[in-house]
Amino acid sequence: MELDELDKKILGILLRDSRTSYREIAKELNVAVGTIYNRVKKLEDSGIIQGFTVKLNYEAIGYELTTIIGIKAQGKKIREIERVISKDRHVTCVYDVTGEYDIIVIAKFRNREDMNRFVKSVLSIDGVEKTNTHVALEIVKEDFRLEP
Repeated sequence: MELDELDKKILGILLRDSRTSYREIAKELNVAVGTIYNRVKKLEDSGIIQGFTVKLNYEAIGYELTTIIGIKAQGKKIREIERVISKDRHVTCVYDVTGEYDIIVIAKFRNREDMNRFVKSVLSIDGVEKTNTHVALEIVKEDFRLEP
């Protein structure tokens, strides 16, 4: 689906605050509420909008550690490993990548014990050869809201 300028403006507003009402969006963009409803529905139906959520401060709710984990895996098992890892509640992102590692995982943990259990569980998955875990010392930017 090709995005036009109105679609991009609607998405920009929703990215700032997904609770913005259709009426507020319509007023800001000077279009009918029905137009906003139809555009958002079309964006949802096409899979561009995949849901509405809130942006959390994870440290404020007890997730002290953010990790970036590289996983080296047997080629024929990569998809299955990714599927298993992506189900874990600590995992925010799973990427199938090129380079030294086959999979990159971003995960958040309350403490070292949580992280240790997770890494050991990953290492026990059939086909995982090794992991390399990095702990973020400071989160400079963490925001997936990229305007189209």
